[in-house]
Amino acid sequence: MKVGTIDVMRKMEKVAIESIGIPSIVLMENAAHKVIDNIDLKNNKNFVVICGNGNNGGDGLAIARNLKIEGKNVDVFLSQRGKNLSKDCKLNYDILKKLGVRINQLNNLEDFQALRDCLIRSDITIDSLFGTGLNRDLDSFYIDMITVINENSNYILSVDIPSGMEGNNGKVMGNAIKANKTITFQIYKKGFLAYETLKYTGKIIVENIGIPKEIVDRYNEKINITEAKNVKKLIPLRDTYGYKGDYGKVLIIAGNEGYTGAAYISTEAAVKSGAGLVTLSTKESIKNILCGKLEEAMTSSYENKEELLKLVEKSDVIVIGPGMGNNKTTLNCLKLVLDNSKVPVIIDADGINVLKDNENLIQNRKYPIIITPHLGEMSKLSGRTIEYIRNNRLSVASEIAKKFKIIVLLKGYNTVITDGESTYINPTGNSSMASGGMGDCLTGIIASFIAQKCDLLKATSIAAFVHGYAGEVLSKERFSVSATDIIEALPNIIKQIQLN
Repeated sequence: MKVGTIDVMRKMEKVAIESIGIPSIVLMENAAHKVIDNIDLKNNKNFVVICGNGNNGGDGLAIARNLKIEGKNVDVFLSQRGKNLSKDCKLNYDILKKLGVRINQLNNLEDFQALRDCLIRSDITIDSLFGTGLNRDLDSFYIDMITVINENSNYILSVDIPSGMEGNNGKVMGNAIKANKTITFQIYKKGFLAYETLKYTGKIIVENIGIPKEIVDRYNEKINITEAKNVKKLIPLRDTYGYKGDYGKVLIIAGNEGYTGAAYISTEAAVKSGAGLVTLSTKESIKNILCGKLEEAMTSSYENKEELLKLVEKSDVIVIGPGMGNNKTTLNCLKLVLDNSKVPVIIDADGINVLKDNENLIQNRKYPIIITPHLGEMSKLSGRTIEYIRNNRLSVASEIAKKFKIIVLLKGYNTVITDGESTYINPTGNSSMASGGMGDCLTGIIASFIAQKCDLLKATSIAAFVHGYAGEVLSKERFSVSATDIIEALPNIIKQIQLN
C-alpha cells in the first residue's frame, strides 16, 4: 500500500485525466461507488451527507444519489457560502435536483438546527465537506459546524480525509471530524501517519478509483504500508533438505545484573522465529542463570574478549545492546564488535544509548548496520526533542538513515523502517503490547530473519509486522500481552501468515 502527499495525488489525477483521457467525472463516480461498497446498506437506512463546494463535495453528492437510488432516506446539506461549485460538483448537484432530492443549505448558524435534527435521526453521517485541499485554519463557522457534526452523529464516515485535517502532516486546522471510518482514494495519505491521527480517521480503507497502476508507480515516493500479502511472500520457506546451518547463526550480546530478562527475551525470540543457531553472550555473573533458562540457545560471556571475537567471526548476524546498561563496558563491547564484524550488526537499547557523542562508530562501515531506537533513544542520537521526533517521525528516521548510511527502525505507533531511500510503515500492533521486553523481542525476530537470508530492509519490515500481528492476535483473548506471550506464539503466527 503506497503512501503519498496530496501533491502526488493531484499529479496522478492530472495525468489520468489529461494524458490517459479518463474524465474527472468518471473518477468521481468511481469514488462514490467505492464509498458505497464500504457501507452496510442492509442494516442502515437513514443517511446525512454533508458536502462542500469542491470535488470532495461532488463525491458526497454522487454518494447521496447512489444512496437514494438504493432506496435509502438521504438528507443532503451543502455549504458553499457564496462560492461557486466546482464543475463536477455542479454536475452532480444538478442531477440530484432533477431527481427531486432536497439540498439543504448550510450558510449561517441558523441552519445548524436543521442539521442537528437530521444527524440525531440518521444512522450514518457522510462527511464530504472538505477534501485534501485544505491548507489553512478554519474560521469559527466551520469550527462550530464540525462540532455539531461530531457531537450529534451516531456514526461518521469521512470521504478521502476527515474534514479539517491537513493531508500532508495530519495537523488539525482548528477542528476536525472524528470519523469512525475514512475511505481514502488510491494512496494512503501521508498525514494519516502523524501522531494521534487515529482518533480523527478511525479505520482507514484505501480504495482504487481507476487510476492506472503505471501512473501510481510513476509517482511512488518509496513509502509503503507493509501488508500481509507481501509479508507472506517474504517469509523464508523451509527447504525439504534444510538443516540448522542453512538458517543462520545469530549472536546476541545482551544482559547485565538486574537485566537478565532483556537477554533472555531477545535470544528466545530469535530461536522461536526460526534462526538455525543462536548464541547469547552475556555478563559472566548472570551466565549460569540464563544458561538454566535457555534450552535451545548456547551461552557465553562478553567479558571474555577472545571468546567474543571468535563468536563475532563465526556469526551471520550480530545483536548488541539489550539490557547491557549505558556504561563503558557496553561502549567497549560495541567498539570491539564494530571493528571486527563482517556481517550485519543490529544495535538496540543501550547499544544506541552509548552512541551519544560516539556517532563516528557507525559511520563508513563496510557491512550493514541496523538501529532500533524508541523516541527517547532517537532523541539522544539525533539531538532532537522527543516531541519534535513524534511529530516528524518519517523525516527524522530518514535523516539519520541517510546521515550514517544505515537502516533505522523507529519504534512506536506506525513503526517506521527506512534506509533513507525506501521506507516501510508497519501497521500492526496495539496498546495491549505496551509492556517491558517488547523491543527486545522485536530485535530477536529481526536478527532471525536476517540470519535466514532475507533482504535486510525487508527483514526488518516483516519482523515488525510479525511482532505486531502476534500482539493483535493474542489481544483478542487477553487484556494485556507480554513479550513472552509473543515468543511462545511466534512459530504458529509465522506459519499462519504463510498459509493465509
